[in-house]
Amino acid sequence: AGGDYRSCAVFGRLLYWYGTIERGMNGMQTEKTGGRYALLDELRGFDLLNMFVYHALWDLVFLYGLKAEWYTGWLGRLWQQSGCWIFILLSGFCLPFGRHPVQRGAFVFCAGAAVTAVTLLAMPQQPVWFGVLTLLGTAMMLTGVLQPFMRRVPPVLGFGVCMGLFALFYSAGEGWLGIGSWRIFLPSQLYANYLTAYFGFAPKGFYSSDYFPLLPWVFLFWAGVFLHWALGRHRMEPLRRSVCPALGWLGRHSLVAYLLHQPVIYGLLLILDKLF
Repeated sequence: AGGDYRSCAVFGRLLYWYGTIERGMNGMQTEKTGGRYALLDELRGFDLLNMFVYHALWDLVFLYGLKAEWYTGWLGRLWQQSGCWIFILLSGFCLPFGRHPVQRGAFVFCAGAAVTAVTLLAMPQQPVWFGVLTLLGTAMMLTGVLQPFMRRVPPVLGFGVCMGLFALFYSAGEGWLGIGSWRIFLPSQLYANYLTAYFGFAPKGFYSSDYFPLLPWVFLFWAGVFLHWALGRHRMEPLRRSVCPALGWLGRHSLVAYLLHQPVIYGLLLILDKLF
């Protein structure tokens, strides 16, 4: 019980850091746009709600023994992965709304490193190595450096190539590249240590409770960037229309919600378990 309280306190102390990142990213997102793109906020909010439900079921299945074979099968895997795809693609799509991607990326990367440090201290059995914030921070910095070259690529072509590379590298962590039945097996020497795990080649015995390596996920992020450029701002005006303001509010506070949702869900389940 003491460990649970300590973990919640640590997450609370991180709240300010995440809130700072979130305010900066949201402010950048709407700069020079003359108003928010409400549907983007609402899509992000919907994706967060989807993640909350998925993680609540994860706790019920793996911590409380709920029987749900579909959840541990391909259907549950598809549910989990689709939420990740939307989140990372949308993050890339929103990046061109702002400025200074290298500085912003460095800040997000440092926040990811802080999460790793905190989980190693407070929850060593569930460490976060190379989680989603580390991925997003790295992708933002790389985009800032490579943007002059990326801008020379026709956006539709760039989107298609990045989606193809995402599919090609999707199984790199399992030892091979390929699409469908076509495969190229990778040398085992690639899967050497934590540095190679950062790039997507994790060694045997590696564990992270939130693992998003650079490959293949950076390609999905870049696909979002190219999609933004392909659409152009003049085609995005319909995205200003609001459909569900409550989801928009959640989407505007996505980083804080992402930070707090698991401690809150776990705490509620602990209370319900004690009561019933």
